[in-house]
Amino acid sequence: MAKEFILTLEGVNKTFDGFQAISDLNFYMDAGELRTIIGPNGAGKSTMLDLITGRTRPDSGTIEFGKATDLTRLNEYQINRLGIGRKFQTPSVYTDHTVFENILLSLPDTRSVLGTLFSRVTPRQRERIHGILTLIGLEEKAESKAGALAHGQKQWLEIGMLLAQNAKLLLVDEPAAGMTDEETERTGELLLSLAGRHSLIVIEHDMAFVRQIASKVTVLHQGSILCEGTVEEVQNNEKVVEVYLGRKHEPKRHL
Repeated sequence: MAKEFILTLEGVNKTFDGFQAISDLNFYMDAGELRTIIGPNGAGKSTMLDLITGRTRPDSGTIEFGKATDLTRLNEYQINRLGIGRKFQTPSVYTDHTVFENILLSLPDTRSVLGTLFSRVTPRQRERIHGILTLIGLEEKAESKAGALAHGQKQWLEIGMLLAQNAKLLLVDEPAAGMTDEETERTGELLLSLAGRHSLIVIEHDMAFVRQIASKVTVLHQGSILCEGTVEEVQNNEKVVEVYLGRKHEPKRHL
């Protein structure tokens, strides 16, 4: 039986003030897959995520989620409710609230901030929150203020907040940026542990990190796919060497 595509982009185009940011983009992703997307600055990576999440709309083409759900007809909040969550490069957490409260506020059955924080946490909610905190490695930080966390821990917390929202597809933008080597390795382990139960698109520049997590890499260039394959196949592709690395002998840590 053929795998179900959780995400399909076909013939997608987007122009900003005469600049072709996305050009006839065709992209297919299996459910449960962890896909890494790389590409030079201006390749269209962030615009692609903007189009998927409804932050901007394509000029033409189709974007479908799951079984023929047309995302181009939906608003951002509607797309989020379908189970598409995005984590930007800079962590966005409630810094004045505890780690536990950040996850609590992200649960889909919560309402206003004050109403949530001053209402009784149900046993089911508490179990769900602790399960997420254990998964992201922050169970010992449950009562710590989110603003006091290290950079890497804030990134893990935000991933946990997406999990609390029951995100089926996680869009993760440069998670390793600014992290220590240890934090980077732990982040890779976390993302790998989520694959299968969730689908993930990870945008990244650090090739050491890409090698840790990637089974399939998509290379974007000038708004369309230049090539796809394993890390080794991508790094040895002559087109990638020419347009991405610039010259063959340049170090390959950051593509």
